[in-house]
Amino acid sequence: MHSKAETVDAYIVELPEDRRDPITKIRETILENLPEGYEEVMQYGMISYIIPLETFPKTYNKQPLAYISLASPKNYMSLYMNNIYSDSKLKEWFFVEFEKAGKKLDMGKSCVRFRKLDQLPLDVIGKAVAHTTVDEFIKIYKHARKTYTKKGI
Repeated sequence: MHSKAETVDAYIVELPEDRRDPITKIRETILENLPEGYEEVMQYGMISYIIPLETFPKTYNKQPLAYISLASPKNYMSLYMNNIYSDSKLKEWFFVEFEKAGKKLDMGKSCVRFRKLDQLPLDVIGKAVAHTTVDEFIKIYKHARKTYTKKGI
């Protein structure tokens, strides 16, 4: 279920009442910790924090690189953390910190799934968001594209 909202505020208003507060609090955590150079936009029906094309236009799909995305699909809420997916050391740190916080991590490749805000350690989320600068994320992306190109992907 992707939203057709054109702005973040419109997206939040259309959420079911029980999801507005959790999404808003996570959004605030992201914005408080987001490194300089990322922009908050609606992308693919989700709140996304991207590297604008003016900064880095050489993407494989000609779309801005998504760093973090926040969504509210039908059965749960999702936080997509592409820096964790792309950085094995950061991913390992994230798993350990989640466990230290006493939280059970429900995660796909980059998607942290949750039903209630108290399932997330917001301080850990904030530190993970703050971890990767725009320049670092571009380097990670370029390395991944070279790897995929060599493999014929």
